[in-house]
Amino acid sequence: MNAPIRIDHDALAATLPLDKFDVGNPQLFQDDVWMPYFARLRREEPVHYCADSRFGPYWSVTKYKDIMTVEVNHKVFSSDSMLGGITIRDAPKEFRRPSFISMDPPKHDEQRRVVQPIVAPGNLANMEATIRERTQRVLDGLPRNETFNWVERVSIELTTMMLATLFDFPFEDRKLLTWWSDVATADINGGGPIDSDEKREAELKKCLDYFSRLFVERQAQPMRHDLLSMLAHGEATRNMPPKEFLGNLILLIVGGNDTTRNSMSASVLFLNRHQEEYAKLRANHGLIDSMVPEVIRYHTPLSHMRRTALADFELGGKQIKAGDKVVMWYVSGNRDEDAIETPDEFIIDRARPRQHLSFGFGIHRCVGNRLGEMQLKILWEEILKRFDRIEVVGPEKRVFSSFVHGITELPVRIPG
Repeated sequence: MNAPIRIDHDALAATLPLDKFDVGNPQLFQDDVWMPYFARLRREEPVHYCADSRFGPYWSVTKYKDIMTVEVNHKVFSSDSMLGGITIRDAPKEFRRPSFISMDPPKHDEQRRVVQPIVAPGNLANMEATIRERTQRVLDGLPRNETFNWVERVSIELTTMMLATLFDFPFEDRKLLTWWSDVATADINGGGPIDSDEKREAELKKCLDYFSRLFVERQAQPMRHDLLSMLAHGEATRNMPPKEFLGNLILLIVGGNDTTRNSMSASVLFLNRHQEEYAKLRANHGLIDSMVPEVIRYHTPLSHMRRTALADFELGGKQIKAGDKVVMWYVSGNRDEDAIETPDEFIIDRARPRQHLSFGFGIHRCVGNRLGEMQLKILWEEILKRFDRIEVVGPEKRVFSSFVHGITELPVRIPG
């Protein structure tokens, strides 16, 4: 059998003509070789046009300040699902689903306001004990001196339980939430859980049917403090058409699942790759507070967000035309040397660790960012109480996606 051809991506990124760059190629992210391509774009063509890709033509915005310009200018750069929404991939028109992240003001603001109370400081404080108790239980159940998949045993388990709590979803069926999240974000060409848009829709119809039953129940009950009750009683959300209801469900499921799950996995991976930082953390548990946002910056759980231009606009000396697809590459903005000092280094006691784009900015800034940070913080507080180290013992496997920056397998061993 012939050995696979190894590509020197540093050399290729340095020599490939810029008009041949297609940084939206999911293979770059699955193989974890995206860095040199974005580094060259930031240096030579920070606003870059790709004329031909599997996703059609698109603009890449790769520097921190330019991403911020697009992010805050929602009058020119639209998130509207009917124009293509928030990902580089255009869903077929018959399968497009509105959700508040893929809406523009004022409707965006009205719907987002309905679910905001779930992450109010008081509610986060109420959830802390539950998160800690579950984290302790999961960690105490892990084997010693035995290889296992951290993603499956810890990251997925903890985030799925959290999702079930946020929705007050039947706990015995909670694995459905992870399944629907994976189905919703899967690339149909990536060997994942589905291989066509029709199969995706068939699976998500099951999600809609299940939640519709719960929704009717919650509407008939007094208002409770869970996401589904909030949607069922909210002025702006209680009469949503089915596609919009499903769109918002998928947004909240993916938002509460993928980002936190992949940050939990990435934290173990990066601390192993940077042993001096792991040693710092073991010596000073107080560094968890700055380590958490550093992991979220360095990994960047969602690689990009996309907008559609509503009008002609000049950005970085380039003329973007009305109707053009504009991709804000958070993974690149988080490595921008002009905005972040030594951005390619993983430094858990970084002076300004929250200066990153992983949660977005402006009106679409991630609703659950503080909850995600709290889950990661509690996880590491409990890890450091129990284990001297968690060792990564083999290569990780990553998702075939240029949107979800995901890890599916992380083989680890806890010395006992």
